[in-house]
Amino acid sequence: MAKRQVSRINCLLGIDKPQGMTSHDVVARVRRALGERRVGHAGTLDPMATGVMVVGIGQATRLLGLLTLDTKAYVAEISFGAETNTDDLEGTVTREAAVPAEVGDADFAREVLAGMHGVQDQVPPAFSAISVEGVRSYRRARAGEEVALPPRRIEVIDALLLGVGAGPRGPVWTVAFTVSKGTYIRALARDLGRRVGSAAHLTALRRTASGSIGLGQCLALDAVEPAGALRGALDPVAALGALALPLPAALAADVQNGRRLPWDAVGRARPAPGPEQRIALVADGAVAALAHVDAQTLAPDLVFPQPIGGVRP
Repeated sequence: MAKRQVSRINCLLGIDKPQGMTSHDVVARVRRALGERRVGHAGTLDPMATGVMVVGIGQATRLLGLLTLDTKAYVAEISFGAETNTDDLEGTVTREAAVPAEVGDADFAREVLAGMHGVQDQVPPAFSAISVEGVRSYRRARAGEEVALPPRRIEVIDALLLGVGAGPRGPVWTVAFTVSKGTYIRALARDLGRRVGSAAHLTALRRTASGSIGLGQCLALDAVEPAGALRGALDPVAALGALALPLPAALAADVQNGRRLPWDAVGRARPAPGPEQRIALVADGAVAALAHVDAQTLAPDLVFPQPIGGVRP
């Protein structure tokens, strides 16, 4: 077996995904731009969607499953008058319906959106990446199979009307959503159409935040290049919601070998946190390891042979 190539760049990047690209396309572009093979992403975006996409390079790919990205924020454009098989504009129209006059009224729109708040069950779109007996749902739907996915528990934290415009079949609502992880905005658009006695589908979508990571922290995909990768990197400590502790140089070799450290050797006389607190051991502006406290010792969970850069002072 060939030995894995050592990554020269190890960091998290926020990318402002362009429209028309799959998440896999973005990863491939970052690989080419940085000359790094080990690149992954957290949180898929449909090709139609734009906005925040978190990418890990090198050792930082090991962080992607740990990121606290439980809430997402979007700006969505929802057009009334028709449903599609994909619940967005890329699909085929499956049903058209008259649109009640009040749907064009902003006060009515705000009232309907307020009624969407809270924990609820959502039926995902048939054209989604959910696996059904080991096969992606969208593959079954494209093959002409009837796909009936079970509801999933989601939460609409906020739904704020930004404007009401006009579309080819009826009104268009522009809405800022804050939702729980796993919520399909396409399905919210579909259900909004039915809620008002009509039909609707998603015609534009921009993710404005993923967890604590917003558009202001993202790079344009065309701007990704080796020299600027670390300058534009996300702070891995903040992204993880971790407690940062300086790693003394004398203990670096112990950590790299996975040895436990006495809490007092690193904690600087502060009270030890509970075992649920993730701790980032930082040296020279980079995360050398993640650990937790166990019986007054610091137990390494993940050790990074090439530390993950981007830590802010």
